[in-house]
Amino acid sequence: MPSVRLGFSPCPNDTFIFHALIHGLVTCPDVEFRVQLEDVETLNRLALQGVLDLTKVSYHALGHLRRDYVLLRSGGALGRGCGPLLVAQPGQTLSSLTGQQILIPGELTTASLLLQLFGAGRYRTRVLPFDHILPALLQNQAAAGVIIHESRFTYADQGLQALADLGQWWEEQTGLPIPLGGILARRNLPTELIHQIETALRASVDFAYSQPQASADYIRQHAQELSEQVTRQHIALYVNAFSRDLGAEGELAVTTLLQRAEQAGLVPSCKLPLFATTP
Repeated sequence: MPSVRLGFSPCPNDTFIFHALIHGLVTCPDVEFRVQLEDVETLNRLALQGVLDLTKVSYHALGHLRRDYVLLRSGGALGRGCGPLLVAQPGQTLSSLTGQQILIPGELTTASLLLQLFGAGRYRTRVLPFDHILPALLQNQAAAGVIIHESRFTYADQGLQALADLGQWWEEQTGLPIPLGGILARRNLPTELIHQIETALRASVDFAYSQPQASADYIRQHAQELSEQVTRQHIALYVNAFSRDLGAEGELAVTTLLQRAEQAGLVPSCKLPLFATTP
């Protein structure tokens, strides 16, 4: 039985999607999953080290991983109205941020890539874990920060303002949804195994939608600090039809993001196929 080292985050969208797969509630015969839950920037770094066989990563990180990994069409986060936000204390403006320090949730996150494309070199950045950014801003440790995940639902209640919606900016620039994170498989895995896992992952998404209460305890176990309302909002925002299958529009969004990152010199070029070949 092949043993596959699988990484995904403890965020509600990932635990919702992967619950059925790792608990044997959908068919994925002859595969043993060894699960590792980490924040997405840690997963990005582990993938760069070649540690994980199958993993969630930021689409920015994918630009650095294409020689060793292929993208799956299921299980990721891609959509509209769900992009990172650039937030700050009242009184700051976009023009006042030029040359100032902006907090980002990881160098390889899509949030970091979007800020670089949006800012065109106007900002200095400093990395903090995504859940430390709002507290740091409230303590005036930086001019602004790029927030992701559940911080989207709480920043306004803490008195901060949004200066830019980087996802909305992307959608206006391209007309496409914003690719946030995808699921990668190592290129050296057997092609048949990759497609078997991809099929099972799609079935796991279907199971999650058809029986949402089945994963409730597992989601709560890994999101103990989130309220039930924020957990539901999180899943509704980041899990959608693109999570089941990228489709033509989703594939175009991913390739467009990678092309723009290449053109800006932010990721290396790669001519290898983005997806696994048909077995």
